[in-house]
Amino acid sequence: MNRLKEKYTKEIVPSLREEFNYSNVMEVPKLDKIVVNMGVGDATSNSKLLEAAMSDLEIITGQRPVATKSKKAIAGFKLREGQAIGCKVTLRGENMYNFLDKLISITLPRVRDFRGISTKSFDGRGNYTLGLNEQLIFSEIEYDNVVKVRGMDIVFVTTAKTNEEALALLKGFGMPFKK
Repeated sequence: MNRLKEKYTKEIVPSLREEFNYSNVMEVPKLDKIVVNMGVGDATSNSKLLEAAMSDLEIITGQRPVATKSKKAIAGFKLREGQAIGCKVTLRGENMYNFLDKLISITLPRVRDFRGISTKSFDGRGNYTLGLNEQLIFSEIEYDNVVKVRGMDIVFVTTAKTNEEALALLKGFGMPFKK
């Protein structure tokens, strides 16, 4: 059993039940999934960039990414409808906990001048989005093999109803929020 999953059942659930006065264990919010999204806008001119981004994302998450396609055509960006312009991975279960553990304990502390992540990125329904500027902060990525430095969005989807519940849940997992 994963270290964070064990921590969730043994420590986080009892503390959240006490803090928010849940009468039933099933009311306690849990982490539903983590979606890692990488936009590759310049893939319109060079399809090799999308393949490179997909291989980077696969190395980071340990799961094969899916190409995301444009919903409509935008002539100014030389974009056609249905053209691949990004990639994403949806992590659930064991893979999700492994990725979260790696993100909290290894990756985020490697960021230079890191003072914690913002608490302002909640969407009002208990989901949190974390934006990263480069994929190089992940230890699996080798600097020499990177075609282009890209950012990514990591979305933590929880079953929490409010931002406060989601914040308490993610803090319980050890997310380094700013004080």
